[in-house]
Amino acid sequence: MKLDMAAGCALVLVLMAVVLTRTGAVPLTRPLRAVSEARGCNIAQFKSLSPKELQAFKMAKDALEESLLPRDRRCGSRPFPRPWSLKQLQVWERPVALEAELGLTLKVLGAVADTALGDVLDQPLRTLRYIRSQLQACGPAPPTTGPRPQGRLQRWVDQLQEAPRKESPGCLEASVTFNLFRLLIRDLKCVASGHLCT
Repeated sequence: MKLDMAAGCALVLVLMAVVLTRTGAVPLTRPLRAVSEARGCNIAQFKSLSPKELQAFKMAKDALEESLLPRDRRCGSRPFPRPWSLKQLQVWERPVALEAELGLTLKVLGAVADTALGDVLDQPLRTLRYIRSQLQACGPAPPTTGPRPQGRLQRWVDQLQEAPRKESPGCLEASVTFNLFRLLIRDLKCVASGHLCT
């Protein structure tokens, strides 16, 4: 009888661990790749964008730069920290930084899309939203408790999140425009390459 009770307790503990892990009540310690495979995401598809997508971004960037030329603006700070290179972060930190970068880019370009540039920004915005959705699907769930990221990552994320309060819309538009291809070619590729981005 004592043996059956011990086996029953062990079974209950195993079942509780499985339920808590599946519901996210217990933080997962699996690497990003294991979580990605479990959720069926494919972040590696963004190691390079198609020529058609890059052409759509080039047209959007050209149109944005043309709309920026006549304006005289003085910007107090740069939303994208200098020097900004995701290679300076640990592999698990890079998707967090990229998501913050995408968040600011989508917010700024989304506001610009309500102007005469809406048609030229339509495809790039759809692509950026898709990239962000895949990034969110691939990343581990954000921890609900415990310490927040610190150091360089936290400074960068805070700077990107505070930018809309500190900078004028014109300065934000200029910063996002000039950062667009770095986001697409360097930062996205670095996150998609995982440990191979060195």
